[in-house]
Amino acid sequence: MSLAARRKRVRLGRTPGSPPNREAILEAARAYFTEHGYEQATIRGIAAAAGVDPALVHHYFGSKDQLMVAALKLPINPHDAVRQIVTGPADRVGERLLRQILAVWGADSAAGGALIGLIRAAVTHDDAARMMREFFVRELIVPLVEDLGSSQPRLRAALVASQVMGLAMARFVIGIEPIASAETKVLLACYAPTFQRYLTGPLPGDKAARRR
Repeated sequence: MSLAARRKRVRLGRTPGSPPNREAILEAARAYFTEHGYEQATIRGIAAAAGVDPALVHHYFGSKDQLMVAALKLPINPHDAVRQIVTGPADRVGERLLRQILAVWGADSAAGGALIGLIRAAVTHDDAARMMREFFVRELIVPLVEDLGSSQPRLRAALVASQVMGLAMARFVIGIEPIASAETKVLLACYAPTFQRYLTGPLPGDKAARRR
């Protein structure tokens, strides 16, 4: 059926001849996010592709980020994660961020595997790389740094992302030992201080650094 024909059949209820609306929305969202990226995707566009009213998308998923989480079967919602990570002493935020990441990666294959699969695909596929930049960096790491009130939030977010991607590649994609089989406590001891420095420590270009 053409897109124009599907638009004529938009209903808040079930589209005749289609699978249940929720599954139709998820299927359309996966294709739409892949084609347009996270930033350019809209609830209205995804609803049109699914042949449903935009209100139904909001009914099922609430917002675009929640739809993205559901469509890609991700085990974490960025907004929820930021709230959890910023709660507690500021000098241990790097540890809490890394614990959250390691917990996600340690989830079952339907959950943590989705993130690892996206990281693996980002190496060779532009669409996957764009999704990582637009969704994870902008929706998770940048808001986290901004909530902390740290200087140069985009630089800090990029530095943290480089550590996350590097650790994921070494542990799950390339399998560099002993990182690939290291226990959580070892990874925390090695990586958390670097996360902390990137999130809250002084960086070249900070005003305080220039005054010194």
